[in-house]
Amino acid sequence: MIHEVLARPVPGGAAAAGGALAIRDLHKSFTIGGAPRTVLEGINLDIRPGEFVSIVGASGCGKSTLLRLIVGLDDDYRGEIRLDGERVSTTSLDRGIVFQDHRLFPWMTLAQNIELALRNTDVPAARRAQIVAEHIALVNLTGFEQAYPHQLSGGMAQRAAIARALVTEPKLLLLDEPLGALDALTRVRVQTELQRIWMAQRSTMLMVTHDVEEALYLGDRVVVMAPEPGRIRRIVEVDLPHPRDRAALLHRLKDEILAELTAAPGGPSNLVHLPGREAR
Repeated sequence: MIHEVLARPVPGGAAAAGGALAIRDLHKSFTIGGAPRTVLEGINLDIRPGEFVSIVGASGCGKSTLLRLIVGLDDDYRGEIRLDGERVSTTSLDRGIVFQDHRLFPWMTLAQNIELALRNTDVPAARRAQIVAEHIALVNLTGFEQAYPHQLSGGMAQRAAIARALVTEPKLLLLDEPLGALDALTRVRVQTELQRIWMAQRSTMLMVTHDVEEALYLGDRVVVMAPEPGRIRRIVEVDLPHPRDRAALLHRLKDEILAELTAAPGGPSNLVHLPGREAR
């Protein structure tokens, strides 16, 4: 069944060109109880166009805050965030985001929810229906165009949210715990779908997750963050071809990252280097 899904042709064009993200010496603080509290400190990260990068870390390490800064929901930070050389200072159709809850409007059909993302673009009305149909097919929801959100399963609703985020062909898609609310079986199925969608679109994707296995299954690299203040502890290369299976090597990598996440704050890294793979 999985192989049939992965082999199915996908309508639609390639993602927008570009998608190189560069983060330099990023610092972010909040004022809590009248005192400043550093949430992110010295974040440096480069993401290549078309790359899928996963971020894992304990609660409170600033993962979601980092995504908010990248998408442009907050411009109060020190350092640089640049997409294809342009400084990020506000929201843009160049950057899409999918949250843990699908945030579909309950009074709109699936097709209407996806088309909504095109309302503020210069796409002609006659072309919108075709684009919406292509993206519904992309996420394997053909036949549910007139369904309302309450008539969709959790996994279907999240796939609809992914289609809505991709319909404007963003250079960068940010995923903030997009599968966190799904049951275990549905989550595995949607992981496979997300991998297929990324392989078809090749948008640059940056995903925050608490699930280490999910991070490894989808990511070309896994960014391991440490808390208080949030900082990058290690970046792990996952040198495995797509589409991936859940082979023993993934489990070994999972053990490495779990050891990294449970290391004492400020202590030495517990990461073991595997042959043929760089970890830096």
